[in-house]
Amino acid sequence: MYFQNFPTIIYDSVGDGNFKDVKNLLRRVGLRVAVRTNVLLYDTYDVKEGETPEIIAHKLYGDPELHWVILMINNVTDRFHQWPLSTPQFLDFINDKYSNPDGIHHYEVAQSSGNIKTKIEIFNEVDSDAYTGLTPITNREYEENRQDDIRQIRLIDPTYVGQFVSEFETLMKETAI
Repeated sequence: MYFQNFPTIIYDSVGDGNFKDVKNLLRRVGLRVAVRTNVLLYDTYDVKEGETPEIIAHKLYGDPELHWVILMINNVTDRFHQWPLSTPQFLDFINDKYSNPDGIHHYEVAQSSGNIKTKIEIFNEVDSDAYTGLTPITNREYEENRQDDIRQIRLIDPTYVGQFVSEFETLMKETAI
């Protein structure tokens, strides 16, 4: 469904004069600022363990093929790094990335003015005394916090998904190759 909207171009991938019809995967359209910032069109959602965009699209829109709408609205271009990992995937990821997942990633201190819930990350490899009174954050905690941030997505209200798809199709046809 998603790729059928991409234009077909004639392309010689090898340079031997043997041209083939291929989909122009470099074609992109973006959400209009008015659409991206209109909070009335969206609900926030916490992705549950093991949920994929296809599962969410099926539950919300009745069509798993509309997974691309969820990815586009949330500006997800890399499902491995920008979509929440399952627990086994997460454990594999941190064990591959860090020699010591429970080692210190950085330290944090609460901001002392303004929004005191905001944490300031402190990186200092020179002076260990600088960490007195700061909260150590392990590699595992850092990556878990990143996963929690990624887990919060926006979903377009099902009432507007048909209009969103129509607008996408129109924009794909209008833009130059």
